[in-house]
Amino acid sequence: MNKKELSERDICTKYITPALEKAGWDIQTQIREEVTFAVGRVTLKGTLCSRGEKRRADYLLSYNDGLPIAVIEAKDNNHSVGAGLQQALEYSDHLDTPFVFSSNGDGFIFHDKTGLSKVVESELTMDQFPSPEALWKSYCQWKQLTAAEQQSISAPFHIDKDGKRPRYYQANAINRTIEAIARGQDRILLVMATGTGKTYTAFQIIWRLWKSKQKKRILFLADRNILVDQTKNNDFKPFGSAMTKITKRQVNKSFQIYLCLYQAVTGKTEEQNIFKQFSPDFFDLIVVDECHRGSAKKNSAWREVLDYFWGASQIGLTATPKETKDVSNATYFGEPVYTYSLKQGIDDGYLAPYKVIRIDIDVDLDSWRPKPGQQDKYGNLIEDRIYNRKDINRHIAFDERTQLVAMKITEYLQQTGEFQKTIVFCDDTDHAESMRRALVNLNPERVAENRKYIMRITGEDKDGKAELDNFINPESRYPVIATTSKLLSTGVDAKTCKLVVLDQNIESMTEFKQIIGRGTRIDEEHDKYWFTIMDFKGATKLFKDEKFDGDPDVIYEPKPDKKTLPPGGVGEPRIKYQVKGENINIASIREQHMTMDGELVTTSLQDHTCDKVKQQFKSLDEFLRKWSTADKKQAIIKELSEQGVYWEELQVLVKEKQGVDMDPFDLICHVVYDQPALTRKERADQVIKRDYFTRYEGQARKVLEALLEKYADNGIEPIEDVKILYLAPFSTLGSPMELIESFGGRQEYQKAVQSLEQEIYASLA
Repeated sequence: MNKKELSERDICTKYITPALEKAGWDIQTQIREEVTFAVGRVTLKGTLCSRGEKRRADYLLSYNDGLPIAVIEAKDNNHSVGAGLQQALEYSDHLDTPFVFSSNGDGFIFHDKTGLSKVVESELTMDQFPSPEALWKSYCQWKQLTAAEQQSISAPFHIDKDGKRPRYYQANAINRTIEAIARGQDRILLVMATGTGKTYTAFQIIWRLWKSKQKKRILFLADRNILVDQTKNNDFKPFGSAMTKITKRQVNKSFQIYLCLYQAVTGKTEEQNIFKQFSPDFFDLIVVDECHRGSAKKNSAWREVLDYFWGASQIGLTATPKETKDVSNATYFGEPVYTYSLKQGIDDGYLAPYKVIRIDIDVDLDSWRPKPGQQDKYGNLIEDRIYNRKDINRHIAFDERTQLVAMKITEYLQQTGEFQKTIVFCDDTDHAESMRRALVNLNPERVAENRKYIMRITGEDKDGKAELDNFINPESRYPVIATTSKLLSTGVDAKTCKLVVLDQNIESMTEFKQIIGRGTRIDEEHDKYWFTIMDFKGATKLFKDEKFDGDPDVIYEPKPDKKTLPPGGVGEPRIKYQVKGENINIASIREQHMTMDGELVTTSLQDHTCDKVKQQFKSLDEFLRKWSTADKKQAIIKELSEQGVYWEELQVLVKEKQGVDMDPFDLICHVVYDQPALTRKERADQVIKRDYFTRYEGQARKVLEALLEKYADNGIEPIEDVKILYLAPFSTLGSPMELIESFGGRQEYQKAVQSLEQEIYASLA
């Protein structure tokens, strides 16, 4: 067979793989083919969603398993030898590989990103592909690795019985950390968005260092008991009997891997600081989970532990590095060796995109002042001052406001699914309890089915905490709605959470991102691809993160320790007033959609659609011209969808106003260009009245009549797909090949379909 007739995969099998093997690459251990590293961004279309294309490297080459150093992009022989190079370069940026190749089976174009060679790109024959030793030597020269350091970074990953291995960004984080430790760096920061597998990444780092005997005794620190237990029972399970959890303030020095709640080894008295029962050099590696929570503070109990074991390598893990004037992760751990942001996770398809429903309540916007002498419902005289949004639910609570919030949550769930896992973030445990009670009263049928439909899950509530495992378990139906304050804000892996409600005063980007992280996980098995944020507190203004969860900027400014305040320097905490009987209403509701760039747009659906369409088509004539000349109308529909046109929601909006279903063409003409529009059935009837079908006969006419009927029922998209001929009623008319031949072949069939489309859209009114 002529090489030009071979597929891309044939070129790989017949030419590229043999060239690699001839150069000395082991197909079992060093060559991985068709490596999918990004699974495709989830795009929202109204209440529906779809996945974008996967990104897949044709070849990923590793000198040692787990440390990729080269990417090859293959093309068929109808392309030039370097046609895939730019694509390969983009892939190499993601995969952290310095050597990049493109091939069409005739040779290779080699791009060297190390800067060691005077020639950045060179052309190689099929016999000149570099050996593993040659590329590894260049890699080590580029990284300036000593022989000992080379040995240190070569330990393999742990691959479980199901073949699970780190995703590309996890591998990058692991490899960069191992390399930093090999070089002698003893403070390391990893920034990875919530839901991207920080704990699994930590496990692989520890596993490789432990297995290679570079680190013999390791301490994993966390500040939530559930985080320690999840880690021990899940990701760290392969450590088996070498691992222990420090409990009951008991120390056993016979283990190698220690998991610990930092509160379990520290205390207010020296006797309670049981970590000092270990010698300062006992641990040679310490991993701090969620390090933004404590270790960033110079005077925290965390830092006391870390300072005691100062000689150990210390790794901080966080999704939200804390960088304020008083607290800094980067100042202690150094700049992140690797960052995988929320934005990148959404782009790659590993994290869920979201929409925001912003609901403003009048008392929040206008503030509130009590009448002279006004008492709360318990008879407490309300302090006479202005109460603003930050005071509400913290210093003063309104029964009617709580009821209003609960009502909007209930309405949303009744419209979109009453069994969507939902977390309602409240200001404190009392607020969480009053919100639970309001939701119970608004959902009597669901609560009658199971009293655990709604639960308060807070640190102080024993019964609620007992249901936490059931809430985060995808297989457990109840509880459905959890009202909480702080307990669920970090570390809790609620993969199926589809609604995050913000009725809490959130004052930092760190806290905001931690809360939002409860919804960012994707769970395909349980149909969780995106989530909704319902914001009652204006917290989504904190989306204005310039880098959209990118690298942190250090603004840490250490100050002298503050002097102790004299007696009376801190005022008594105010009482929290409970007010009943106020007239409280919704001021506005706005729905925001996240764009491809991470921006939240807040416009009406009609205005949003007009803006997006007119960016593509400045006038009605331009739209009509493009529509009439398009070989497939589906291409325009898809293009507009990718630009942010929400077809399903637009259809609902028009149907509510006009009472009719329209196809995408008429939706655009009507909504954007203010044209009177026909329904699909009206368009189909016009085609029949014009005796269009008289130009065809026999099977061909029956096929076109059936296609028009399909259009009237389902729109233009199905009739453009030739696969429709496999379905009824076409399957009763003959085989797809017979039906196509009745038109004189595939080309004539496609012309007939395009002609039918021209007839369908022959008029606007």
